[in-house]
Amino acid sequence: MVRIGVIGGGQLAWMMGGAAKKLGVELVIQTPNPNDPAVAIAHDTIFAPVNDAAATKILATKCDIITFENEFVDIEALSLLADQGVRFRPSLEALAPLLDKYHQRCYLRDLGLPVPQFFDIKGIWKEDALTENKQLAIESQELRIENENLYNFVLQSKLKFPIVLKARRHGYDGQGTFIIKDFQTLQQKLESANNLAFLLEEFIPFERELAVIAARSVDGKVIIYPIVETQQEEQVCRRVIAPAEIPLHLQKEIENISHTLLNSLKAVGVFGIELFLSADDKVLVNEIAPRTHNSGHFSLDACETSQFEQQLRAVSGLPLGNPNLTCPCAIMINLLGYKISTNDYITKRQKIKQIPQSYVHWYGKTESRPGRKLGHVTVLLNDQNPDEAMAIARTIENIWYAN
Repeated sequence: MVRIGVIGGGQLAWMMGGAAKKLGVELVIQTPNPNDPAVAIAHDTIFAPVNDAAATKILATKCDIITFENEFVDIEALSLLADQGVRFRPSLEALAPLLDKYHQRCYLRDLGLPVPQFFDIKGIWKEDALTENKQLAIESQELRIENENLYNFVLQSKLKFPIVLKARRHGYDGQGTFIIKDFQTLQQKLESANNLAFLLEEFIPFERELAVIAARSVDGKVIIYPIVETQQEEQVCRRVIAPAEIPLHLQKEIENISHTLLNSLKAVGVFGIELFLSADDKVLVNEIAPRTHNSGHFSLDACETSQFEQQLRAVSGLPLGNPNLTCPCAIMINLLGYKISTNDYITKRQKIKQIPQSYVHWYGKTESRPGRKLGHVTVLLNDQNPDEAMAIARTIENIWYAN
């Protein structure tokens, strides 16, 4: 029996549980908290932070292959394990260009893939310009010089406000991403930030946001799931409609982007690719997630092979499964926390389950807080009807967010 180690124990690892049982695979989880969702489905657990390479060394003794639920790992430390023969899938070489968002942008650009205009500001906003006493630093001549440099840099870049300020590492669900409306706000945000590693990029006034899940096998076969439309509120995904209503030429373009990226990386496993679609039907790559992704959760109930089964198939060397939809259309709605609570919302979940062809997935988290992903619901539709899909979403959200 194949044992797969998973670094990370959140809901993405938890949703691998059913597929692991189906495939006869055992999962060994490295995660810091006994209450993390994936602990419930793990054959064994190493309780340690996800970036603890010493713990990952122990994890490696308990499994055949190690994969990732998130990208908050220490590549340099893990490289020592890889040199000793530990198998990571995707490989550390495939992860390395993607974990830092500035490096990711450079990699995509150098592949010839369409991305927003972007700039690194690390050399402009120096870390040593800030002292422990931030008020003194703000008043210092040194910082005023740095601000002037920043101002000149923004002018020379020809970026026009609003612009996007994005943390280079550890940003997700809108965390670490800021829409900046003027120079003063940019300056204030940088002054108050603990992490000075940011990039600046142009703001894209997109028509819609799209996403696609793609997977690549050990022998280089690439499969692509239906392209979806994602709907964000406050930079957190609220809804996913599968498939997206887009013309065939855009489908082909996005599929080509997926093939180019995964083959260039020699990736093994599932990758989530987020995209912008402009008003004039131009596609830009927004971000790459080297793992299963929220935009693919619909696949648990609406596809022949879920993204979670696909991940286990890919990393264990099994043939990839069929990614096609089993219904004309599906909509996935995230169930987000809206207050600090320990409520399990069982009454609301039961009401949602009464909606025909609905599937509720509850992650078992013990604490709710605003914006936290607590679960999701997928509803299968008999027709590709966006109006019906949105009506169902509104019904679910009215139940979920009602006082």
